[in-house]
Amino acid sequence: MKKLSILEMNRLTKDEFKNSAKIPLTVVLDNIRSLHNIGSVFRTADAFLIEKIILCGVSCPPPHPELHKTALGAEDTVDWTYVENTLEAVQELQKQAYYVFAIEQAHGSVSLNDLSLNPLNKYAIVLGNEVKGVQQSVVDICDTCLEIPQHGTKHSLNVSVASGIVLWSFFKILGKH
Repeated sequence: MKKLSILEMNRLTKDEFKNSAKIPLTVVLDNIRSLHNIGSVFRTADAFLIEKIILCGVSCPPPHPELHKTALGAEDTVDWTYVENTLEAVQELQKQAYYVFAIEQAHGSVSLNDLSLNPLNKYAIVLGNEVKGVQQSVVDICDTCLEIPQHGTKHSLNVSVASGIVLWSFFKILGKH
């Protein structure tokens, strides 16, 4: 096997990306401290045609050189906005008929293995702080919690890794392959 060259990958231009159909999914970042994690979420959101990222609380918005190190320009392609209060961001999404999942381990959470989505609906996921996770007050107003099954001794994942797993799962169901 020979690796593909950059030209063989048929990458979209920024304009083509902006004008392409996105999957009906918004990502809410609840107080993510690491600029590298934020940049990684942007890059993954670009890869899977996510419609938007909402940065909340201490989550630093672009432009920032440390964020760019992992986003590699995805901060210029993926639509984003900043909302100070995560609760308000989630409530606004719900007013716009988004079904909102907190990505969190919780009593009564739905396993990612059992994720079922209707491509006609709009969805949002909330990813939480690297140490504390999604704020309990935010979990309380989300429509449900979605949990990534984990079977080892550690029952937490880096937020950028968790976002990759969850965004890929949504894309497999909602994406136009």
